Amino acid sequence: MSKLSTHVLDTAGGRPAAGMKVALFHVVGVPNLLKETTLNDDGRPAGPLLTGDAVRTGHYQLTFHVGDYFTSIGSRDAKKFLDVVTLDFHISDPTADYHVPLLVSPWSYSTYRGS
Repeated sequence: MSKLSTHVLDTAGGRPAAGMKVALFHVVGVPNLLKETTLNDDGRPAGPLLTGDAVRTGHYQLTFHVGDYFTSIGSRDAKKFLDVVTLDFHISDPTADYHVPLLVSPWSYSTYRGS
C-alpha cells in the first residue's frame, strides 16, 4: 500500500522536532487542507499523512511551523530568520511510497525524497 510520510530533525539541537505542527495541502488552484498534525517524540506524525487510495497524483504542500517549534523549546534564535517552511512537491506515481524528511535549524533547512 502506498503512503506519504514525513520526519523532522532539529539539527541545531541534535534531536527530533517533537511538538512541531505540520499541515498537508493538496494544491489544485488553491491549497486544500488535507491534514494537520503535531509531531511525536520521534519527530514523526502518529501515522502516515496519506495511505492507499488517498495517495493521488498531483501537487502537494507540506508546511512546517519551525518558528513556533524553536520558540517552544526556548531557542533564542527562534523566528529571527525562519518561521514557516513550505515544501512544494509532486506525487507522480500514486502506487509508490513518498517520504519527505526535513532537517532544520533556526537558520536553515534541507529536504529530500527519502525511502
